[in-house]
Amino acid sequence: MFLKTSFTTLIVGVFVVYVLHTCWVMYGIVYTKPCDSPKGDNCITPYLAGNPKLQLSIYTALRPNGEGGHTLIHKEENFDVNSKFERIVSVSLPKKTRNNGTLYALIFVHQAGITPWADPRQVHLVAKVTTYMVPKPPEISLISGEDQTHGQKEEPQQTQHGDGNPAAGGGVGSGATSTSDHPVSHWRSRLTLNIVGDHFLFDKEYLPSDVHRYLRVFQNGKKMVYLPLLFVDELSNRVKDLVEINSTSMELPLTISYDSISLGRLRFWIHMQDAVYSLQQFGFTEKDADEIKGIFVDTNLYFLALTFFVAAFHLLFDFLAFKNDISFWKQKKSMVGMSSKAVLWRCFSTIVIFLYLFDEQTSLLVLVPAGIGTIIEVWKVKKAFKIQVFWKGGKPTFLFGKLDESERRTEEYDTLAMKYLSYLLYPLCIGGAVYALIFLRYKSWYSWLINSLVNGVYAFGFLFMLPQLFVNYKLKSVAHLPWKAFMYKAFNTFIDDVFAFIITMPTSHRLACFRDDVVFLIYLYQRWLYPVDKTRVNEYGVSYDDKPKGKTHRD
Repeated sequence: MFLKTSFTTLIVGVFVVYVLHTCWVMYGIVYTKPCDSPKGDNCITPYLAGNPKLQLSIYTALRPNGEGGHTLIHKEENFDVNSKFERIVSVSLPKKTRNNGTLYALIFVHQAGITPWADPRQVHLVAKVTTYMVPKPPEISLISGEDQTHGQKEEPQQTQHGDGNPAAGGGVGSGATSTSDHPVSHWRSRLTLNIVGDHFLFDKEYLPSDVHRYLRVFQNGKKMVYLPLLFVDELSNRVKDLVEINSTSMELPLTISYDSISLGRLRFWIHMQDAVYSLQQFGFTEKDADEIKGIFVDTNLYFLALTFFVAAFHLLFDFLAFKNDISFWKQKKSMVGMSSKAVLWRCFSTIVIFLYLFDEQTSLLVLVPAGIGTIIEVWKVKKAFKIQVFWKGGKPTFLFGKLDESERRTEEYDTLAMKYLSYLLYPLCIGGAVYALIFLRYKSWYSWLINSLVNGVYAFGFLFMLPQLFVNYKLKSVAHLPWKAFMYKAFNTFIDDVFAFIITMPTSHRLACFRDDVVFLIYLYQRWLYPVDKTRVNEYGVSYDDKPKGKTHRD
């Protein structure tokens, strides 16, 4: 017991140190030490403090340096950096871009009334308005064979090769949706720009390294002056805003959004943007990166900080529940009072969810833990049904252990509960699968099967917690349950439910989040109703009140 307590204490200590370290790092990101003496030589003053007349000009070009020609698509005269606006412009696509090429946006902030190339104090950034991604396969009705978008039967499309594609092949046919497995050019329909509106005085000795690459400085007499801090928000480029480019796409709309930004938020955004870029360099796809972008873009920064702490505690409770669950099942010798069918169902549901995540090409950050959980649930089924595996001649032979009288009685109650439950469960699952087959569209029969199964798991999975309640009721005991693991899982469920209530979600989703709590409250009621008899000898021949004789607590 001492070793187990020490290990748990060590994990909690590491967790506390990790949270404190993360808080310190985040504080260092959002806080920048200002210059103490504005008239000193160490201060770098803002160019915007003089209220200059500025203009925002945006060009498109086939090359990031603008060589080979550029086209003006938008200009904002009398540009106010503290303003906020959104403009929708129509952009003509060059032939090379339509043939699976790339297009760049050149963003300039310069003196009003002159071209940016004639202004020595202009600032500019280059951003891609196209990206390469494997096109989403069309979804069809498995009964009628009709395409979801065109309402026609799917036909194979011819592809053409274009220049500028980093992956050979994979163009798109004229006016058709591509079915190629190669990345093709997609249009980024949003361009989000920011400029730091604070007149912040930087100290040369405490200049942040993340801001340094965006800082353009010139000498004005004895003072150092920095030009406006222009930033292109790449995190706002979401997969849902991408439009596939084909040879008939002569013009496409581009939404230009601008808003001022604080220095702390700019530094935070730079770090998050660099983190997403690093993940992409390690092989993360555009879809994987989009899931991470959604965490930052769709959430308020203060709520995001709260989410970090909640996620950290969620991870801690997950680990402790995992540890106690493994310890409980490792020592489990008898299935008295345990619903074996509930264990079998949890194994089946985790396998279905893992296959669903695999079919949806979910990020490895989610897929790998789901796979590990699936292996653990298979191991628990082996323990619950006392399965032994023997290899004879290279073929596995399975041997099932025998049940004693108490276990057979538990099995009878478990079977009776599942019989009553099947009257409700099977019609609901079959009805949902038939509805999806007729009215919804999927990529293949395999996708329909996996989606139908996973919808049944998510919608009706909590019903499989009920047989254990029935077994507890019949045996008038709850001493056989892993209560420590239950409590940690309940804490996590409560955290999820609170956030489901705070965040705007449909009522049906909120009810789905709170239904597990109702079942857990019934478990707690049964624990109060059937208190543990501490003098009763368990299956190991030891009672709760037994203490080792002749040994001290230290021993």
